[in-house]
Amino acid sequence: MADIVLKDVSKSYGTVKVLERVNMHIRSGEFIVFLGPSGCGKSTLLRMIAGLEAVNDGEIHIGDRRVDQLPPNQRGVAMVFQNYALYPHMTVRQNMSFGLENIGTDKGEIARRVDEAARMLEIGQLLDRRPAQLSGGQRQRVAIGRAIVREPQAFLLDEPLSNLDAGLRVRTRVELAQLHQRIGTTMIFVTHDQTEAMTLASRIVVMNNRRVEQIGSPMDVYSRPASRFVAAFVGSPSMNFVPVSALDVVDSRMVATAGGGRVSTTIAESNAPAMAEGLVLGIRPEALTVAEAGELRGTIALVERLGDRTLVHVTLTDGTLVIGEDVGKSLLEPGMEVQLSVDGAATHLFDAQGTAFHGN
Repeated sequence: MADIVLKDVSKSYGTVKVLERVNMHIRSGEFIVFLGPSGCGKSTLLRMIAGLEAVNDGEIHIGDRRVDQLPPNQRGVAMVFQNYALYPHMTVRQNMSFGLENIGTDKGEIARRVDEAARMLEIGQLLDRRPAQLSGGQRQRVAIGRAIVREPQAFLLDEPLSNLDAGLRVRTRVELAQLHQRIGTTMIFVTHDQTEAMTLASRIVVMNNRRVEQIGSPMDVYSRPASRFVAAFVGSPSMNFVPVSALDVVDSRMVATAGGGRVSTTIAESNAPAMAEGLVLGIRPEALTVAEAGELRGTIALVERLGDRTLVHVTLTDGTLVIGEDVGKSLLEPGMEVQLSVDGAATHLFDAQGTAFHGN
């Protein structure tokens, strides 16, 4: 295993910039997730690490070697693709052993690695089948097994679960997390699904518009988003954003006038913006709960009953639509007037450019 370091990595296709000056240090053994919307550059960045895309500027280091000028087979990484890329005329065993045979690995060693990977992935009974005889989840395991037998320094996984149905996707996600715990090898996983990122990652790299917005643990990214984009992209339902009309100081803390009410925040006066113009207050739905007496008032537009909780869509007195929470057996109905209590310790403040101000 080895650290992976990216230094000012950039990529363009002609005049179209795809990635701009990306810097990153991935520690050995981490499970890193590149998260972002389609077109943000996350798959391109993964392919550059793999050697499938050329680097226009910058450097990529794996361990003590600079690899951005090396061919893919000399970088010590193994790629798992979205479409599995299995050879249809070969058995599972042949698919898993093919790459090792090409580089002249001893037959006994190949058999040992294939059998060990099959045991680990619980596909030993499938070794003599061909891909057409396998389910989608089984094909994905074979693709992962083919990568495992190479014993790489890092696994690179490009949206490997996107072709699976919802139930199988959840099960395979759990299996992938358990696999990482067993083998401890560095994994870089690309997805646009924030649930996959939150449940799998040691750290999440949130990408948007050709650059990295934030790198942090799942809960750091969720609880302390660096920008409005990160706050909106990570979390389901998305964070509520309420325009701020005024900021006041109470006991050295900022109180925001927003949504027709006054909301206390954890922002210290010393960290606060100079003016309220363009500011937006961010509140996660779980920090906005129905109460007998709350800072915000409004009219219910929609009720979503999820069993363990109820999501309540409320139009505030200033016209802003927000999503709050009520108990699972809520009796609320559209059209009712409600009050919402705000957990001030869980609020966020963003300026007109989307940059976050954090409390102490």
